[in-house]
Amino acid sequence: MDLSTGGHPEAGQTPAGRGRNDAVTWRRARLRKAGFDTALTEQLSHECAVDLHALIGLVEHGCPPPLAARIMAPLDHERRAC
Repeated sequence: MDLSTGGHPEAGQTPAGRGRNDAVTWRRARLRKAGFDTALTEQLSHECAVDLHALIGLVEHGCPPPLAARIMAPLDHERRAC
């Protein structure tokens, strides 16, 4: 059993690749639940430099999702894909 993959290897996907997909899926679900539209959710779910908890916190305190995304947007040199 490979503990790094949970014992369930998926054909053609490395453990690191699967971890990124899990992170993106989790981020996507959290953003949709918080009220982000589909396009913004897709963009933000792939940008790990955005602090998701802070972003959702802004929305929970009344900030519109597009404005919250602009406030929390990383600088160009900080961007990193999930």
